[in-house]
Amino acid sequence: MINTDSNHKHTYDEQGKMTCCTLEDKMYAKAEGHSHKEHNHDQEEESAWKEYLPAIISFVVLMSGIILDNFIKPDFFKNYVRLIWYIVAYLPVGIPVLKDAVNSIVKGSFFSEFFLMSIATIGAFFIGEYSEGVAVMLFYAVGELFQSAAVKRAKRSIKALLDVRPDTVTVIRNGSTSTVSPSEVKIGELIQVKPGEKVALDGELISESSAFNTAALTGESKPDTKRKGEHVLAGMINLNTVSEIKVTTLFKDSKLSRILELVQEATARKAPTQLFISKFAKIYTPIVVFLAIGICLLPALFVSDYVFNDWLYRALVFLVISCPCALVISIPLGYFGGIGLASRNGILFKGSNYLDVMTKIDTVVMDKTGTLTKGVFKVQKIVAVGIEESELLTLAAGIESKSTHPIAIAITQHVQNNKAVVETVEEIAGHGLKGVVNSKQILAGNAKLLRKFNIAYDTEIESIVESIVVIAVNNKYAGYITVADEIKEDAPQAIVDMHKLNLKVVMLSGDKQSVVDKVAKELNIVNAFGNLLPEDKVNKVQALKNENRTIAFVGDGVNDAPVIALADAGIAMGGLGSDATIETADVVIQNDMPSKIVTAIKIGNVTRKIVWQNITMAMVVKIIVLALGAGGVATLWEAVFADVGVALVAILNAVRIQNIKFH
Repeated sequence: MINTDSNHKHTYDEQGKMTCCTLEDKMYAKAEGHSHKEHNHDQEEESAWKEYLPAIISFVVLMSGIILDNFIKPDFFKNYVRLIWYIVAYLPVGIPVLKDAVNSIVKGSFFSEFFLMSIATIGAFFIGEYSEGVAVMLFYAVGELFQSAAVKRAKRSIKALLDVRPDTVTVIRNGSTSTVSPSEVKIGELIQVKPGEKVALDGELISESSAFNTAALTGESKPDTKRKGEHVLAGMINLNTVSEIKVTTLFKDSKLSRILELVQEATARKAPTQLFISKFAKIYTPIVVFLAIGICLLPALFVSDYVFNDWLYRALVFLVISCPCALVISIPLGYFGGIGLASRNGILFKGSNYLDVMTKIDTVVMDKTGTLTKGVFKVQKIVAVGIEESELLTLAAGIESKSTHPIAIAITQHVQNNKAVVETVEEIAGHGLKGVVNSKQILAGNAKLLRKFNIAYDTEIESIVESIVVIAVNNKYAGYITVADEIKEDAPQAIVDMHKLNLKVVMLSGDKQSVVDKVAKELNIVNAFGNLLPEDKVNKVQALKNENRTIAFVGDGVNDAPVIALADAGIAMGGLGSDATIETADVVIQNDMPSKIVTAIKIGNVTRKIVWQNITMAMVVKIIVLALGAGGVATLWEAVFADVGVALVAILNAVRIQNIKFH
C-alpha cells in the first residue's frame, strides 16, 4: 500500500523491513505491523509473554541486586561481580534501545530519544551508579510496553468493527453451487446472491431481472430493478429473488476491502499538534544534549571544588528528565485512542488530523436520501374512496403479494396476517397488476393502469410526490396508497443535538423541493434545498465556505463525492455508501446513523482536551525537575520517576479516551 501522506514516512532496510527513527515512528510501526497479522488466542498469549519477558528478567535481576547491595551485603557482591550482575539486568531492556540508537544515527537522526536514554544509562554505569542506570532503562521499557498494549487495544477495536466482509459466497461451478471464500472467486465466475444478501463483488446480472437497494450508490430512494446484462455493484442489497451475477472485479478490490486498507492508513495522517511535537522534539533534543554537556564541563571554569563525577551525575539527571518520551509517546497515542473510541462507536476517522478538524466545525451540511432517511420504502398514507380502509388494504396486499416489486413488498409487509383469497393475478408491464381477490376484480398500479381500463379517478393524485399505488375495485376507483422513504429513527434527535452545539444545519438534496420541505419540517431544519444536481451542491457548499464557515458535509451516494471532497470534513455514510464517497470522505460512519455525526464531533473535542492535558502536565513537570536536576537537588532516581512517571500517567490518560461512553 502506498502512503500518500507526506507528513509521515517510514524507512526500510535492504530486506524491506521497516525501521524507525523515533519513538513515534516505532509506535506506528507496531500498530501497522499488528494490523497485517492474524493471530489466534494462543499465539497472542505467546507473543505477549515474549514481549514482557525482557522487562521481567531485568526487574528480577535488578531487585536482587538492590537487595544484595543494601541489605544482605555479601562479600562476593563487589567490584566485577557487582558490575556484571547489573549488566545482566541492563542488557534485556537495554539492547533494543542501543540498537535503535545506532540505527537512528546511521539514518541521520543523531539526537534521538534512544540516544538520550543510551548515553544517560551508560553514563550512570561510568560513575558507578549501576542500579540507577538499569532503572532508567527498565522504566523506559515498561513505558514502551504500556503504549504498545494501548495501541494494540485500539487497533483491535478498529479491526473488529471493520472486518465485516462476507466470510463466504455461493459460487456456481460445473452446474452446482458451493460455498467458498470470496477471495477465491475469480473474474468471470458466477455467484448466487439470495434475497437480503449484500452483493460482495461487482458483476453483471445474468438473471432476467432483480430489484436491488441502490440508494447508497445513486442517491435515489427508489429501488432499482436491474435487467439481464446490466451492471451490479458491490454494496447493493438483493431485495426479492435469487440472482446470478457474473463477477467482474476481485474481492480485494471491493468496497469493504478498501475500507480495511483505509484503517491501516489512518494512523499515518497526523494532527497538527502531533506534527508540532515531532518538530519540537527534533529541535529540543540537541539543545538539552548540549546543555547537559555544559552542566558537566562549564562549572570547571568557575567552581573551585569542581568534581567531574558530581557534575557528570547532574548532567545525567538533566538528560534523563529532558527526554521527551511522555510527549512523543502519549500525544500520538491520545489521537490513536480517539480513533479507537470512534471505531467502537461505528465511526472511522481516516487520520488523527480529522479529529482536530471536527473540533472546529460550525456548519453541518447533509444530503437527504440515505443520510437522514433510510432509503427504503414504507407505506405512508392510505386513502379509501367508497370502501373501508381495512378492506382496501386487504385487497391491495392480496394482489401485491404475488409481486416481487419493492413497492409491492412494502404494502404486503404493512398488512400482517392477510387472509385474502387471491384467485388470479396478471402483470401488465409498465402499469401494474390485474386480478381477482376475494371474488372481486382488482386493479393495482399507476394512474396509467386506470386510464387503460377507462376508469375515472381523482386527478389530484397525479401531483402526489411519493410513489403511489392507485386501486380500483370492480372497475371503480377505490383510493390509493402512497409509499415513500422513511426518516431514520435517530435523525430528529441528531438535529436537536446539533442545534444544542450551536451548529448551523443545512440539507441539500436532488429530490423534489416539496419532498425536501416535508422532511425539513419534520426535522426542524430551516435551511433545506431540493432539485439540486451534484454541481449545485458544490456551489451551495462553496457559498458557505465563502462565509468563512468550517463545514462538515455528510452524504452517501456517488453524487455526493465532489462536495464531500470540497468540505473541511467530508463524512460518508459507510454502511451502504458508495465506493467513491467512502474513498473521498475523511470520516466514515459505518452504521449509517446521523446521530454519530454529533458523536464524532464530541470525540474530536475529548481527544484534543486529553492531548493538551498531557502536553501541559509533561512540560510543567519537566521544567520543574530540570531546574532541580541542574541545581543538584534531584537525584537520578527522582529523574527516572519524574520522566517515566509522567510518561506513564500521560499514557494512562490517553488510554482513558478509549473507555469514554456516549449515549
